[in-house]
Amino acid sequence: MHTLSALLLLSSASTAWGYGWVAGQAGVDSSLLKARYANQKRQTSCPFNPNHKGAAPYTFAYPYTGAKNGVPGSGKGGIKVPADGDTAHAYTAPGPNDIRGPCPGLNAAANHNFLSHDGITNFDELVDAQQNVYNVGYDLAVLLAVLGIQADGDVVTTKLSIGCDATSRTALLPLLGSQPGLNGHNKFEADSSLTRSDYFLANGDNYSFNGTLFGGMKTVADRVSAGNFDRNTLAAYRSQRYDESVQQNPNFFFGPLSLLLYGAASFLYELFPSYGNQGTPDLATMKSFFGAVEDSSAAGGWRHVPERIPDNWFSRRAPYTNNDVTLEIVNMYLQYPKLFGGNVGTNNFNALSTPFGVIRDGKLPDAAAASDILCLLYQLGTMSVPSSLSTVTDITGGILDFTIGKLNPVFKNAGCVLKPDQTFGN
Repeated sequence: MHTLSALLLLSSASTAWGYGWVAGQAGVDSSLLKARYANQKRQTSCPFNPNHKGAAPYTFAYPYTGAKNGVPGSGKGGIKVPADGDTAHAYTAPGPNDIRGPCPGLNAAANHNFLSHDGITNFDELVDAQQNVYNVGYDLAVLLAVLGIQADGDVVTTKLSIGCDATSRTALLPLLGSQPGLNGHNKFEADSSLTRSDYFLANGDNYSFNGTLFGGMKTVADRVSAGNFDRNTLAAYRSQRYDESVQQNPNFFFGPLSLLLYGAASFLYELFPSYGNQGTPDLATMKSFFGAVEDSSAAGGWRHVPERIPDNWFSRRAPYTNNDVTLEIVNMYLQYPKLFGGNVGTNNFNALSTPFGVIRDGKLPDAAAASDILCLLYQLGTMSVPSSLSTVTDITGGILDFTIGKLNPVFKNAGCVLKPDQTFGN
């Protein structure tokens, strides 16, 4: 049995550097992890739009949930998006200078100008758009924005590329380190994605739509749930994607933050249908949000077009909160429990043996509760070294407190042990 350090150093430990918990494990030489991570391939050319414009503003006539400037909206959904007459948020296809990435929901939001159309966004835009488009609860909107920015963006400017490395445009001080954007491997993005290839199986392309994978997901939906992309379908397909990565990817890594893959999968039936969880997660809806078009000449029979919100679409009525998503994570995971850890060569998986949070013996226990997962996500979100500071050893407390300062207010009643927010002297 390999030790954890052998697992990480032999199985492309570069993929593990995005998880702060790894560097703190006994026997792990974090300098080696960092060196391997630095050699990861980036997208060769990141689009550059010299005419950066922020997201289209919300107006008195079209307030949606009323979320503006990163503060909570009303939480009242069931709103037509885009609203009739709201031309500012009409679909606009991305141009060659606009960045798009691995997240269909964010790509669709940018294509409707709820996020900056060039793909360079920030904390306030992310929190506002999640609430106004999908009626994501304020607490979950903050959590997802923080996790994305601290892993792949700049905690000072709070800017983030929704795709490739745009450090020159997101960073306050670009020389301090790289900010890979959401394409960054095993940070916010991870192996065994629903419709994106594993990083090491696609020569670094973990961000492009994969028609074969989309077709595979549809096949599971047809077999499990009569064509619907519901929890049972997504649980089965998440299990299948995990098994495929174990069997095919010698560098497969499945760390605790990979639980977010289950949360993202829940969006397909909780957020994407018209009226959210009260709607039908059918193929037509997925084709629109994933930008999937049937084409017999394309790989897997599906080609990609820009993502868009379906016509005559309404947001979820009740907000989708941290409690809601962690409950879905638990329910989906426990249908097909999987070990946390990574491959040491193809089909040679080595489980995480060190307890971490609620994880024991390399997996979530059957008795795991949604509150356990929520506190685990808080722990992960407040311990990673931000990508923008990856080359700095003397880091000011104010910068490191970005995640704590943002997360503590929305976690104050979650029952988690919170870290002190030095910004406010708490």
